[in-house]
Amino acid sequence: MLALRFTQKLIKDMKVAPEELAEDNQIFSWHVNILQLRRKHIIFVNDASRLCLVIDGIRSSQVDKLQEKFRTVLREYLLFEGFKKNMIDQYFLEAGEINIGKTNSKSVIGTMSEMTFYSSHKEFDHPYELISWLNSIILKPIGYEKPIHVFQRELTSKYQ
Repeated sequence: MLALRFTQKLIKDMKVAPEELAEDNQIFSWHVNILQLRRKHIIFVNDASRLCLVIDGIRSSQVDKLQEKFRTVLREYLLFEGFKKNMIDQYFLEAGEINIGKTNSKSVIGTMSEMTFYSSHKEFDHPYELISWLNSIILKPIGYEKPIHVFQRELTSKYQ
């Protein structure tokens, strides 16, 4: 199960009823919130690695489009970062369907707040440049490592 854990603000914006989600593997759990840059974006932060994605083009109540775009952007971004296609396919196969719940980790929300702060002070030509930059920041909650390296190590150990 792929868990998207929405903040209260995003739950109201998407007009969705959150489910009670089990504490599964953190590599399949993502905290999600609204990020206001020049226009509305949605920010995703992985619980295990603190990998960050920023998606735009989602309006209120478009939860299906949000889920579809999340899968697409995550796949494209991981390919952009040099992940093997079969590893990405395995991740999505094991992840299964998307379920939406409430946030459950103050630590991940804190990381999301940091990423939001960093995003508001930078401008990039392409969204993947912003995502790459955010994922190259060394973070304390993951042992002073870069989120992209932690995510890659997790997937490599799981699927090879």
